Amino acid sequence: MAYVLDAIAIAAQAITGRHLGAGDIAATRAVTRRMVQWGVRSGIVTGVLLAASSPWLGALFTPDDAVRDALVPVLLVAAAAQPAAGVVFVLDGVLIGAGDGRYLARAGLVVLGGYAPVVLLTSALGAGLAGVWVAFGALFIGGRLVTLVRRARSEAWLVTGAAA
Repeated sequence: MAYVLDAIAIAAQAITGRHLGAGDIAATRAVTRRMVQWGVRSGIVTGVLLAASSPWLGALFTPDDAVRDALVPVLLVAAAAQPAAGVVFVLDGVLIGAGDGRYLARAGLVVLGGYAPVVLLTSALGAGLAGVWVAFGALFIGGRLVTLVRRARSEAWLVTGAAA
């Protein structure tokens, strides 16, 4: 699933760089909107496919019934996070294409600072693998979604080739 979403992010990276290099902010915004739509749609499709196949995927990896049963709720949580992950992957690509790596690094550290203690606590309290994945989806993917959407809505990353 990550490769599907990353393919869109790589396209967003190249197209963003092209339009900003040409000094075309309007096209950059339009392409960003289109790529985000593709990210959401791809996230929905991959999420639905993951959820639908979750009862059978474990059998590909282990004959242990307990492991396969424990995997289903984890896969359902991961499936629910896919639409948001689609947007996160795309906006990562857009901001990388815009040369906004410094912001991505800072925002990633902020998100990690909020996520890491919670996931460690979740694990220590025995919430189980599904609980850890809920924390991952809500706090890590959710935190990245908030920081990336906020940045994408701003003007700060829209540095054209002529301005650079």
